[in-house]
Amino acid sequence: MRTIIALSILLSLQATPFAQTTTNYVKHVNPLIGTQKMGHTFPGATVPFGSVQLSPDTDQQPHNVGGKYNKDTYKYCAGYQYDDTEIVGFSHTHFSGTGHSDLGDFLVMPTVGPLQLEPGTKGDPKSGFRSAYSHANETAEAGYYKVKLDDDNIFAEMTATTRVGMHQYTFPASDNSHIILDLMHGIYNYEDKNVWTFVRVENDHTIVGYRQTNGWARTRTVYFAMEFSKPFASYGFKDFGKQDYRGFWRKFDQSKNFPEAAGKQIRANFDFKTTANEKIKIKFALSPVSTNGAVSNLRSEIPHWDFERVKREAQGAWNKELSKIAVTTIDQGEMTNFYTAMYHALLTPTVYMDTDGQYKGLDQNVHKAAAGTTNYTTFSLWDTYRALHPLLNLIQPSRNRDMVRSMQAHYDQSVHKMLPVWSHYANENWCMIGYHSVSVIADAIVTGNLTGPEAIKALEASAQTARTKYYDGLEFYMQLGYVPEDKNGSSVSKTLEYAYDDWAIAQAAKKLRKTAIYNEFIKRSENWRNVYDAKSGFMRPRMSDGRFREKFDVLSTHDQGFIEGNAWNYSLYVPHDPAGMIELRGGQKKFTEHLDELFTMHLPDEFFAETEDITREGIIGNYVHGNEPAHHAAYLYNWTDSPWKTQERVRMILKNQYRPTPDGLGGNDDCGQMSAWYLFTALGFTQSLPALANIRSAARSSKPRPST
Repeated sequence: MRTIIALSILLSLQATPFAQTTTNYVKHVNPLIGTQKMGHTFPGATVPFGSVQLSPDTDQQPHNVGGKYNKDTYKYCAGYQYDDTEIVGFSHTHFSGTGHSDLGDFLVMPTVGPLQLEPGTKGDPKSGFRSAYSHANETAEAGYYKVKLDDDNIFAEMTATTRVGMHQYTFPASDNSHIILDLMHGIYNYEDKNVWTFVRVENDHTIVGYRQTNGWARTRTVYFAMEFSKPFASYGFKDFGKQDYRGFWRKFDQSKNFPEAAGKQIRANFDFKTTANEKIKIKFALSPVSTNGAVSNLRSEIPHWDFERVKREAQGAWNKELSKIAVTTIDQGEMTNFYTAMYHALLTPTVYMDTDGQYKGLDQNVHKAAAGTTNYTTFSLWDTYRALHPLLNLIQPSRNRDMVRSMQAHYDQSVHKMLPVWSHYANENWCMIGYHSVSVIADAIVTGNLTGPEAIKALEASAQTARTKYYDGLEFYMQLGYVPEDKNGSSVSKTLEYAYDDWAIAQAAKKLRKTAIYNEFIKRSENWRNVYDAKSGFMRPRMSDGRFREKFDVLSTHDQGFIEGNAWNYSLYVPHDPAGMIELRGGQKKFTEHLDELFTMHLPDEFFAETEDITREGIIGNYVHGNEPAHHAAYLYNWTDSPWKTQERVRMILKNQYRPTPDGLGGNDDCGQMSAWYLFTALGFTQSLPALANIRSAARSSKPRPST
């Protein structure tokens, strides 16, 4: 049943939750949006929440050079830079829009002519196996990618299922055609990132192996199975690493037609003779468990060699998910913005288990998801608890419930007995602050998406997580009612986010009638008041002796007690008690003036010059949309006598920060958070946090003003 839910914010919209429709929404998706500047998205082939995210990588920048951080590596968080003119290959795992990175596993590159096993130098594609390309010969769609590799006159195409990437390379006539498998390549790579790699040639068309890395995830192992549509004529391996001890393997020549190789820095080549326009296809499956798991995934998901069928099914999967919200508008750019945002919002979290349900757990042992459920990974929770998971709880409730179950499994396997903070591939990387799994869990409990014993167990895990004293200043927070800056950095941000998370736990406890937990955490949720400095009118770092720190700059993001934000943005972060915050800050009139100034003042370049993930494009006044802490700020006008200003501001943000171009995002998409904010706002309401259900109501009831 179609119901009109909004006639505002630039679009005329109709919502058709879970609609079965023949409309082709895929045609409105542009995966190239956000591939330039701060967006850091990838344009390759995947399916919704897919384990395989197969995409071109346009350069190989090391994370550090000579032990010092290499600033250029940040451009390649997703592997692809739109401004680059060369491609080094196509790897199978990527993050979408993160400000840090990992992955880039198993790079594949087709070539012709003399064999080259080095990628070569940027700007000189003839120096290695990299190739020049042009956007004029590039096609990026949901579930499909195609590009011409100019140097070797090869057309590369790729599509995917959940666990298998499918390549199709159209070669020219050549007696020296090659497909290179690079096990050294990685994103945010460095010399010792590869702990070990192993490759085994099963027959003349099947390869298996694994790669273990020590990166953002310090004990990450990924297994693969690779199958060619045509037998290779010969093959070889080259180990670029130094091995002080080679044992008695040294008796073999392992470089040519030897059926296995192991080492830290290996590249392989598979050689063919090709006729003009001959297509060689590859099926490349991943597994978190074993090479047998990868082979089984390959056989289960693509038991044939019909590339067009896989592409058609991948795009059908996208169309099914994109059709859950149907929008209409006369502006094609707005259609592209909307469905590309929805596409981005359905890339992560990612499926993390084999077709039989097995996966590697946080304890590095093999576990199995319960029948009928799916285990997920890639939880960028400091970002995604704000809007992405609330969105998924509405349009993907069964998936979001399984994501909560995956968080619970993480807790059960954790030696710390903590829910995930930022986790991927059976690892906790501890990135960013807070314990925002509890927000996602509370949303699921309060909305009834998680019930019964599961809900009670998840609540208990939430409470235990929030009592872990040695985690990031929590001991001081529980003792003093705030995190002291002289004991733990980013103290104000942590105090504010802990207070919100505590409120979320209290709401779940209230729903489940767990009075003791409710009383404990509703009291803790008031701790935000302890870092408010009435003298300055801002949240301010406080010392362990109770004094506010004297050194204080409300515009700076460095060494001021905040993370990815300054006092102007973070002082608004009391999403669970906006009315209380406004009263403390002098009432509605004064607060409205403060918000007006936030959006209209000028922030000098010096205050974000050294911040990697923010440029001038991501800032409106001093409102930093490119980072998440103030994503709710425009909606706070609903607690003042000028609620219409919410409509004015969000329209401005939509127009300013989201455009249907490669540089069209004002900041990192952060695993779908930026896109989820867009989707909620374009639909005319927000549910950025469970706490903001009342903001949603206020936004809908505010007096409309003429559309601009």
